[in-house]
Amino acid sequence: MKVVSLEDVLGTEHEVDGENWISRRLITKKDNMGYSVNDTIIKAGTETHIWYQNHLESVYCIKGEGEVVTLSDNKAWPIKANQLYALDKNDEHLLRAKTEMRMVCVFNPPLSGREIHDENGVYPVDDSE
Repeated sequence: MKVVSLEDVLGTEHEVDGENWISRRLITKKDNMGYSVNDTIIKAGTETHIWYQNHLESVYCIKGEGEVVTLSDNKAWPIKANQLYALDKNDEHLLRAKTEMRMVCVFNPPLSGREIHDENGVYPVDDSE
């Protein structure tokens, strides 16, 4: 059994500032759960290019308002509190935050905890044991 509080992560190496977002990695690869869980703040008025070529992600919005634009078809998906979106096809997208958004993000394969987007919006795969 493991219990993690947000306060356990704040100010540690598992609180990652990506400029447009701050991700607090609650469950990571080392926890051996087969997925990772992040509590992420998306800063108001930002647009972030993301393309998880190596990961699938489900995102549950618990606060705020914005939109996801899938770049393959330029379709805009409004997102608000109490909605989940799943990037089930490694969708390249833009995340636009109208207001500050708070998200719970689940990744498969799990993140190791320190990842940031590269120039293409991709997280690398951590193949270490």
